[in-house]
Amino acid sequence: MTPTTKKERIDALAESSASDSGVSLAASAWKRLRRSPVFLLGAAIIALFLVVAAIAPWLAPHDPAARDLIDQVIKARNQIPGPQEGYPLGGDLVGRDLLSRLLVGAQQTLLVGVFATLIGLAGGMVLGILAGAFGGWVDSLVMRVVDVMLSIPQLLLAFGIGALFARPSLLTVILAVSIVQIPVFARLLRGSMLAQRSSDHVLAATALGVKPGPIVFRHMLPNSLGPVIVQSTLVLATSIIDAAALSFLGLGNPDDTIPEWGQMLGSAQTVIDSHPHLAFWPAGCIIVIALGFTLVGESLRDALDPKNRR
Repeated sequence: MTPTTKKERIDALAESSASDSGVSLAASAWKRLRRSPVFLLGAAIIALFLVVAAIAPWLAPHDPAARDLIDQVIKARNQIPGPQEGYPLGGDLVGRDLLSRLLVGAQQTLLVGVFATLIGLAGGMVLGILAGAFGGWVDSLVMRVVDVMLSIPQLLLAFGIGALFARPSLLTVILAVSIVQIPVFARLLRGSMLAQRSSDHVLAATALGVKPGPIVFRHMLPNSLGPVIVQSTLVLATSIIDAAALSFLGLGNPDDTIPEWGQMLGSAQTVIDSHPHLAFWPAGCIIVIALGFTLVGESLRDALDPKNRR
């Protein structure tokens, strides 16, 4: 092999290595996500849900609280208004437009899912930072509390918390669901931060005399948020399902003039044998949106996994 040929091969390898090393983990993950049909399907479902929830009051053909079809409602269970002109899905038990209630109910479901996840994320980050940054007895105390909360089934714990409030409302559902999610985020962030404590850049910063505060918030925490962000998308799905379950059990907003999918599902249980469509539509909406967040979360988890990088 001539020196010129050898030099050209070395230069080509160096250029290739430089170009590969310049791709960040986020850019590499986005490159894989764009080619993932699972992610694209989940993102499409979420985008449609967000658009519908944002413009629901203008998209709904009728007032969701107005009993426009009350004259067609008879006490007999088989006289609930069916699909007709101007009411493609028919009416509910008291003559309100089912389609309008489904559209406006998307807003309530979005509020519960987002705020419950944000509150749970904030609380979990506080506990996770305390446990992962300080260690020792602080870590032991925080993790014992987390272990106790995790030992109780999530829905049962949320039901118990919701039952403590004298008057159920949308706020009580948000608080009950968010408190259940706190230990999930705390345990995940704590594990990620413990892994960062022994990393080279943290050891180097410690050796250079950097104070503990900047080490935690500038080095450990930013590099530990990846798994937490992925988990938040999965928690959104479980938050929506848990909130619907609480509303179904009667612990949600008692005011049925403000529709919510879980509340609509609970109201339909008395006529599910004769009019199953009243339960099918809200249940289907809950399943589809939960599936969308789950698909996005699983795709993000696979894309951000360093083992999958090529």
